[in-house]
Amino acid sequence: MSVYTTVEHDELVRFLQRYDVGELREYHGISEGIENTNYFVTTTRGEYVLTLFESLNSDELPYFLDIMAFLAEHDIPSAHPIADNRGQYLAHLNGKPAALVMRLAGHMVETPTEGQIRELGDTVGRMHAVGQSFTGRRDNNRGPHWWHETIRKLQPKIDAHDLETLLLELKFQARHRHDELPRGIIHADLFRDNALWQGDQLTGIIDFYYACNDVLLYDLAVIANDWCTHADGSLDETRTRLLLASYHARRPFTAAEQPAWPVMLRAAALRFWLSRLHDLHFPREGEITHTKDPDVFRRILAHRIAHSEALADVWV
Repeated sequence: MSVYTTVEHDELVRFLQRYDVGELREYHGISEGIENTNYFVTTTRGEYVLTLFESLNSDELPYFLDIMAFLAEHDIPSAHPIADNRGQYLAHLNGKPAALVMRLAGHMVETPTEGQIRELGDTVGRMHAVGQSFTGRRDNNRGPHWWHETIRKLQPKIDAHDLETLLLELKFQARHRHDELPRGIIHADLFRDNALWQGDQLTGIIDFYYACNDVLLYDLAVIANDWCTHADGSLDETRTRLLLASYHARRPFTAAEQPAWPVMLRAAALRFWLSRLHDLHFPREGEITHTKDPDVFRRILAHRIAHSEALADVWV
C-alpha cells in the first residue's frame, strides 16, 4: 500500500456520497506496501480503506473484489467491499478504478508467535478448502512468463552473479512443473504486513490484489518464506511444521505435495526477489512510497537452493 494518486478532501466527500456510509470525518494515506494508492477513511458510520488501483484495470478488478466478498461471507477474515448505491463494488476516482472496503480490526506483527503461526495455517487451510467453490478464475500474472520477462528487463541493471543465479533458477523451475498438484484460489502475497491480529486471533487477511488460481502449495511457500524464515534466509523448522500441520488439519495434503515442497519454496523466493529487484530499479513516483529490500529474497533463494534436498523433510 502506498500513495501515488493524491485525493483531496472535497473529492473524497463527493466520492463518498455514492455510498451509504455517512459523512467524512477524517482520512490519511497509508505508506506500507508498493502497488496501489490507499487511504484510511473514517466516516460518521465507520472505518474503511479506500484503494485506488494504479495498474489493475476495471476488467480485472471484479475478480479480486468478488473473492474478498466470497471469503468474508464464508467466515474467512477478509475485508468485505462496500457496494455503492447502485449495488456495485467497483467505482472510479481521479481517473483510477477505486473500491471502498471495510477496515478490519487488529494490527500487523513483526515477530509472530507460535500461536499466530498455528492460527494462520488453520485459516489458510480453511480458505483453500472453501475456495474450491468459488467460480471466478484468473491466471497468476506473476508466474513463469512474468519471471522470464522481468529477468530480461533487469538484465542491464543487475550484476553477472545475480543474473546467473536467476537464469539457473529459471531452468530448474522449468524442469519441475507440477500439474498434478491441487489448485484453487490463492492469496499469493500473504506476508506479515497483509495480516491483522488481536493477540493470537487472526482478524484480517488484506490486500488480495495478487490473488489468482494456482497451486495451493505455492501459497504456503510464499507464507513460509516470510513467516517462518530467519534473517539469514534459513527456514525455521518448528514454525514451518506448525504452519503445515495446522493447515493439513483443514485441507489434507496429497501424496504429491511433499516432494514438491522444496520446488515451491524456491519458486516463491524467485518471484519475490524478482519483484523487489524490479521495484528497486524501476520505481514509480508517489507521494508516499515504500520499497522493500531485494537482498532478503536473494538470501532466501540461496538458502533454498543450498538445502533443497533437506527441505522436503520439514513436513508434517
